Amino acid sequence: MTLAHGAHGTSSGALVLVTASAVVGAGYAVLAWRRRREPRGWGAWRTISFLAGIALLVLAVLPFMSPWPVGDLRGHMLQHLIIGMLAPIGLVLGAPLTLILRTVPRRWGRRIGRLLHTRPVRVLVHPVTALMLTVGGMVALYCTPLHQVATDGSVVHHLTHAHLLTAGYLFAWTIAGPDPAPRRPSVPTRLVVLGVAILAHAVVSQLLYAGLVGGPIPAPERRGAAELMYYGGDIAEIMLALAILTTWRPRRGPTARVRAAAASDGRNVGSVVRQ
Repeated sequence: MTLAHGAHGTSSGALVLVTASAVVGAGYAVLAWRRRREPRGWGAWRTISFLAGIALLVLAVLPFMSPWPVGDLRGHMLQHLIIGMLAPIGLVLGAPLTLILRTVPRRWGRRIGRLLHTRPVRVLVHPVTALMLTVGGMVALYCTPLHQVATDGSVVHHLTHAHLLTAGYLFAWTIAGPDPAPRRPSVPTRLVVLGVAILAHAVVSQLLYAGLVGGPIPAPERRGAAELMYYGGDIAEIMLALAILTTWRPRRGPTARVRAAAASDGRNVGSVVRQ
């Protein structure tokens, strides 16, 4: 066993992310505890989900025991999978925006609502935009020389992590988040977008497995990373699909009682006309 990322010491960028994650997690926990004391309460599963996302972020950037040597593509792939897909799902399902809206004064809530409905924000949080950000980042990372530049602990390395986290959060939020989103498309539309993301992950992972992208990487390392992308991505995307379906409330037609009342009214009108 060797230490994976950070074996040469925890970088300042990792320390910043860990500190920020700890502060955000503690703030969320305090606000959630206060809401639980109110009559409406706050779901324990939301708190667990958010704090699990925070824990995943911390584990992804701190040194941890790994069967892979330092710099191995499989270790980087696992890190990217956690930061860009798994952790954002936990954070999004914690509904942090809803928690904030229930905490801040009403006037601030109205301002946040107006901000969400501005044109730039509507474009940014649209599922297609989020899809382009997450898939485009993945293609740029593994199908160009960017990967070699982004694995040396440089500024590009930290910017890559920031992009993965931001794009992953936006995608999870707009696809399946319980928080309000401006003009969120219908569930069938979001499922189609999710299907496109699944296809894109499958294609890139297969290209990586075949050695057509990724540069000169040893075959076992390259194939292991491709398998992590393929199966790990599937797990994350299945979680998103389940999150969509559990909150789906399809539109229903008139109930039997309403239809019966309408039919009764029709018969009454007909009898009046005949009289």
